[in-house]
Amino acid sequence: MSDVTLVSKAGKKKASIGKARRAGLPNWLYGWVLPVIVLALWEAASALGLVSDSALPAPSKIAKAFWQLALTGALADHVTSSAIRAGGGFLLGGATGLLLGIFTGLGKWAEKTLDPTIQMLRTVPLLTLIPLFILWFGVGEFSKVLLIALGSFFPLYFHTHLGVRSADRKLYEVTRILQYSKLHLLTKLIIPAALPNILLGIRLSVGASWLLLAVAEMMGASAGVGYMIQDARVYAQTDIVFVGIILFALVGKLSDSVVRLVEKRCLRWNNSYKG
Repeated sequence: MSDVTLVSKAGKKKASIGKARRAGLPNWLYGWVLPVIVLALWEAASALGLVSDSALPAPSKIAKAFWQLALTGALADHVTSSAIRAGGGFLLGGATGLLLGIFTGLGKWAEKTLDPTIQMLRTVPLLTLIPLFILWFGVGEFSKVLLIALGSFFPLYFHTHLGVRSADRKLYEVTRILQYSKLHLLTKLIIPAALPNILLGIRLSVGASWLLLAVAEMMGASAGVGYMIQDARVYAQTDIVFVGIILFALVGKLSDSVVRLVEKRCLRWNNSYKG
């Protein structure tokens, strides 16, 4: 068999594989296969009476509750209140973590003085601080935003500090030869080198803000998704509890996807980025 024939057969084989791949599901649909199967089995189990509606309502009933809350406008009000709290806490904690991470990453004195204390505070479970927050700040909006900010602070601080400290020393030598000013050194070397770590810290901080939002809204809020879940628990409205859980999952996933999109656009220059 000649080489030309072998090459021709190999080409046909690759073409057939490519057609088979194109004939399959789009990549974005593969993530929905397992949830759809679980929902179908769940609905079937509810229809056959294998599970109790009071403990585990059927997906159709949860969807009905979701639709009713959306029609009355209560759903939009709760989501808006939660988004404002989570966004405010994330901006406060994230900005503080970013600035302190850069500050301790750049200066040895700042790292020796501040970083050990911050690392020690990072190990304290945030839920243990709730009684203190209530005693000091009450159960108003400030205590909730501050709790979310504290949870958002540590991931961004840690990864920013790590990114600044891990910048290539050879690049520092190049900037000295080119006589970069401190401002140019910060904007042209340090921040771009630390950007992958900073964006990873932002993703983790966004996730932490939504996790702590649920806790914060269960300690005395009058609106929000966490409050909706707590209120539904009191009245044994399990379907609404599931609506709140699904909302947290959807909004959390959406915010994480937005940050990942920013990562891909900001790190196109980085050949080692695999996000």
